[in-house]
Amino acid sequence: MIVRSEPNPIRRLFCITVLLASATSGTAASAAPTPTAATEAGGVLRLASSHSVDETVARIKTSVEAKGIRYFVAIDQQQLGASANLPIRKSTLVLFGNPPLGVQFIQANPYAGLDWPVRMLVRETADGKTEIAYTDFDFIGQRYGITGKDAQLKMASEVAATVAGEAAE
Repeated sequence: MIVRSEPNPIRRLFCITVLLASATSGTAASAAPTPTAATEAGGVLRLASSHSVDETVARIKTSVEAKGIRYFVAIDQQQLGASANLPIRKSTLVLFGNPPLGVQFIQANPYAGLDWPVRMLVRETADGKTEIAYTDFDFIGQRYGITGKDAQLKMASEVAATVAGEAAE
């Protein structure tokens, strides 16, 4: 037996509202302004390198491996941009770390995993020079409320500064 019911006006209004809301949100998203790059970033340390981006990345890898630190990957962000038709200057993100040290920060606050392993950005600046940038470990400690790990944060800061310095010289 087929039962036919009259349309419910509240249900109809709900459906129309949902359709209009989804159509409006699609329009708003496509009209959103294009983000612009920040010229400064809180907690970021920068160091000029006297080498090209590729040579600086290679020097970071050499420094890291010579210290027995695990080198994970170098991500060519310029290549990623090109694959999306979004041109950017040469930019490579290098990830490395010492799990016995870095994992202590994740134990203190699991969200510290957003900043571990260590990340160094090697990029070409507007004037064609090379720069190494990385997050200050005191900033990371404050960001995640890490307490009781001052010696470890100091060690991480010293190692990162040494790696960046060796790569830049």
